[in-house]
Amino acid sequence: MAIGINQPVKPKYSQFYEDVITGLKATPKYLNSKYFYDAVGDKLFQDLMNCDEYYPTNCELEIFSEKTAEICKAIIGNGDPFDLIELGAGDATKSSYLLGYLLDNQADLTYLPIDISENVISYLNITLPVTLPGLQLTGLNGEYFDMLKKAAAISGNRKVVMFLGSNIGNMEHDDAARFCKQLREHLSEGDMLLIGFDLKKNPKTVLAAYNDKEGITKNFNLNLLERINRELNADFDINKFEHYPTYDPESGACKSYLVSTSEQHVRIGTENVRFLKDEYIFMEISQKFTIAQTDTMAADSSFKAVHHFLDSKKWFTDVVWMAE
Repeated sequence: MAIGINQPVKPKYSQFYEDVITGLKATPKYLNSKYFYDAVGDKLFQDLMNCDEYYPTNCELEIFSEKTAEICKAIIGNGDPFDLIELGAGDATKSSYLLGYLLDNQADLTYLPIDISENVISYLNITLPVTLPGLQLTGLNGEYFDMLKKAAAISGNRKVVMFLGSNIGNMEHDDAARFCKQLREHLSEGDMLLIGFDLKKNPKTVLAAYNDKEGITKNFNLNLLERINRELNADFDINKFEHYPTYDPESGACKSYLVSTSEQHVRIGTENVRFLKDEYIFMEISQKFTIAQTDTMAADSSFKAVHHFLDSKKWFTDVVWMAE
């Protein structure tokens, strides 16, 4: 449990605190999945990506490692200078395939990774200049659209934005549609978006990816409660919450919840939050798509889908959209 319960939170955590209290006092309760990613959450997510059941990483790595030249040819275009902007860069494992190929072929680019995790950007700023000598790099730590404005101010080069790992699936469908439209507003005609989508497949395969045998997904979700304890002077007892994932093959929505196993009260800063027995917190969604749905989303957002790259199982696709 946290020390200093019933104390105001530090100013640097004020937005985090406001978002947590808003979510936990809502009906039904929810937490914003962007807060999964502190240093502990980053490590757990890396562990999750390496576990047997979590297929999206391997599928997308296959695309990037085996179709590197084709993807690079698509985004290089006419060979003009461009900024390669990655939203939610993580450890840049997948994008490093492209960066290495682009550097080897003397493409004129600057890489601008964007991530909400300060830990991630610090890591990339240190490691990438060593592993990819000659790479022009500017790491940006913050919210996607705030950092896209900064990226636009850095240069007037053509933009190629990458949004990989099916991060678009971490939003409800309407929110994802709004996100794509808002992203288009930050781009000019001829700019590109390379976006990853996890495709619909056997429901058992999907559900297993979010309910792995080692319990990494469970710990990833519970770590957000631990982070609230650490940073917001809270007293969550994580032993009183259970991880519960679901998948609906009709809608393609895979959702994760934490369920309270008893009636309890949790103190967060100066607030008190009541949980009923069996009351849940909605933690995250991972939406699955059909190819047709992704093309419709592109058209509705004033993009045109110009290239589809798929893994050998056809479980995942990375699509190049052109801003119209």
